[in-house]
Amino acid sequence: MKELVTSAPGRICLFGEHQDYLQLPVITSAINLRIQISGRPRHDRTIYFSLPDVGKEESFTLEKEIPYTRKRDYLKSTVNVLQREGVVFPHGFACEVHGEIPINSGTSSSSALIVAWVKFLLEAVKDRRRQDLLLVAQMAHRAEVEEFHEPGGMMDHYATSLGGVLFIDFRAPRPPRPLFSKLGAFVLGDSKEPKDTTGILKRVKEGMLSIFRDFPGNISLQTLPDFQLEEAPVLKTKLDSERLALLQGFLENRDLTRQALRLFEKEPFDHRKFGELLNRHQAVLRDVLKISTPKIDRMLEAALAAGAYGGKINGSGGGGCMFAYAPENAEEVAEVIRSAGGVPFVITVDEGVRVELVQE
Repeated sequence: MKELVTSAPGRICLFGEHQDYLQLPVITSAINLRIQISGRPRHDRTIYFSLPDVGKEESFTLEKEIPYTRKRDYLKSTVNVLQREGVVFPHGFACEVHGEIPINSGTSSSSALIVAWVKFLLEAVKDRRRQDLLLVAQMAHRAEVEEFHEPGGMMDHYATSLGGVLFIDFRAPRPPRPLFSKLGAFVLGDSKEPKDTTGILKRVKEGMLSIFRDFPGNISLQTLPDFQLEEAPVLKTKLDSERLALLQGFLENRDLTRQALRLFEKEPFDHRKFGELLNRHQAVLRDVLKISTPKIDRMLEAALAAGAYGGKINGSGGGGCMFAYAPENAEEVAEVIRSAGGVPFVITVDEGVRVELVQE
């Protein structure tokens, strides 16, 4: 192998924000902002990375178990996970990473990097599992989440590996379901506000888990997919107002995701209704889960005023990105998002991880 290039897309969560860690369904879309890894074999056991986008370099030596030297040592953990799966690396690589995905913005830049790296390594040694994109997603999840005992689910890894628009039911034994769609352009807007992922997860996720702990006979993780608040009236009287609102918000988002699935299953696709559902989802995220920010709210308001059909915050919240569905006038919507202080990207649905170039 003289040179190998792989790439993986970022993703937006269309419906089901903050649902995956409760094993509730989500609908995601891969986007045509990608991270690319190009690399060549070395004559030694060193893996070298140049990351010019962030002005960094990294190198380490292939060992049976590579020690970690930082909190989230993803490039090393990916190699460790693959080696435990029996992948053998006879030599090192000299690699370079370039990315278009906004960093720390809720668009899965880290998951895309790891998915592209898993694909690169499997392709480089011609491992038979390199065509199994479900397995690529699972390996990437182990390298990013399980290896460092992080709280995240598999939504990002499925989305960036498989690509397209996906309905992901985390309780179903079957894999994520591709949704045929004729979605037009979106405009992604980076607020440039760093996300408060840890703080929001602590408040939102722990708030829900505390309800399960305090009322095990009334609601649980297992009953949540079909739970109706009317079935457990005690919750309305025993829960404090904050946790009751949180529960109601999660149930509304669950039901909005199901409505969106039915919308995708209909022909012709109703683009206006799609935008309306996005707006309703955003209202819950903003007013109930309280994960939006004043700046992102202004960016969304400007986009809707300019003719976007709908939009919402993207990712765990507290900053990061929003997106607006603007199939008719994406460029105009991009300009008003820029005027509101965001950095806009006109985006479309894209395929998953892929090989861009292989030279033998």
